[in-house]
Amino acid sequence: MALHKPYTDVPGTTIFDAEQSRKGYHLNQFCMSLMKAENRTRFKAGERAYLDNWAMTEEQKQAVLARDLNWCIRLGGNIYFLAKIGATDGKSFQQMAGSMTGMTEAEYRDMMIGGGRSVEGNRYVGEGGDAQAHRQPQGQGGTKKAGA
Repeated sequence: MALHKPYTDVPGTTIFDAEQSRKGYHLNQFCMSLMKAENRTRFKAGERAYLDNWAMTEEQKQAVLARDLNWCIRLGGNIYFLAKIGATDGKSFQQMAGSMTGMTEAEYRDMMIGGGRSVEGNRYVGEGGDAQAHRQPQGQGGTKKAGA
């Protein structure tokens, strides 16, 4: 019997639950490996070769190579682990979050200082708010793929 998940109707939100945790286990373990300087060096020297050492799906590897954090999250990535990729690339968390919204770092900062996104139009999937999938930077629900 499938578990009822009423939280799947929140636009622009992927809840990191047990299912997401299982799906992203190897992706998140890869991210945690980047905490060691020698692993960051190996990754930057040959990203694909380094990723091939991990039991990640091909789609997870493509999402990492594309640096598409929204895609990584849909594939089970946890933002706190994914932050290690951004840090490896010399990006701040604010820069990463901005990239996930299609905003510049300054636009994202100003939005957050101004109170964040409005809940109006963003309570349920299908409303007209700016967090709806069709308004996200990757296009229709974040379907951008590497090389696309």
